[in-house]
Amino acid sequence: MNNIGRLDDDDQKIIDDKIDQICESLKKKHHKKAEKILVEFSNTPNHFVREYLGKNLVFCEHQKELKKIAETMLKHKIYGIRATALFYLVELNKNKPENIFEIIKKVFDKVPWESEIIINEMWRRFPQIAKEKMLLWAESEHENMRALSFHGMENIATEDTDFVMKFITKVIDDESVAVQKKISHILTQVLRANPIVVFPYIYEWLEDADDQRIKTIWVAMKKLANIVAQRKERGQEVELVMLTEQTIKDWKNDDNKKVSKMGGKLFRIIQTKR
Repeated sequence: MNNIGRLDDDDQKIIDDKIDQICESLKKKHHKKAEKILVEFSNTPNHFVREYLGKNLVFCEHQKELKKIAETMLKHKIYGIRATALFYLVELNKNKPENIFEIIKKVFDKVPWESEIIINEMWRRFPQIAKEKMLLWAESEHENMRALSFHGMENIATEDTDFVMKFITKVIDDESVAVQKKISHILTQVLRANPIVVFPYIYEWLEDADDQRIKTIWVAMKKLANIVAQRKERGQEVELVMLTEQTIKDWKNDDNKKVSKMGGKLFRIIQTKR
């Protein structure tokens, strides 16, 4: 099997055969053998193998024993083995979002990439619970957990812009670079989705902003200005273009020096792209 890339039918058949071996070993109470097969096959750099293997293990009959093996695997020194176990445990709790969030809390630093994938899925499937949990995570002492609280929030950028903006308002001055990058990313997404709601929030943030906050806002607004300039050239997203251009012009002439400085810099980007 390939070390990278998506799986074809032949790849899936190979994995299915391994799962059958694991299930059969568990059925015969050969728990160590089942664990050995699972651990060895999980030791792969291919994300798609780990995901398919982990998710399809839930169809074995002996879940109690398999769960014990997976919980041990979560502590393994090899990343791929931990990731496979995570996919299995999350799939086992597929319709129990509270359990999934608790699992991620334990491994977000040990299996970061897969944790992001799963959190993104939680925003799509269980947005209300995700809102409640991420508000708590945003206050964590662990910067990576605070950063993770933003991952996937773009899934509600259009449907609940106010929530996103109020969420960001609470953490806009977080000193973590990782969190600042997440804020800038989400800001860009929500600006594109619903600028008429977002611009007033940003204006308020700018009024008394320190250098760090200005930098965070600038990253998002600079990207939006470049997007708007490109859309303008192609005659696309006319409403976004017009609203952004007018807002930038208003900011450029604002009495507040921080607002006017930001507006002036953004105005030059749009003018340069003409």
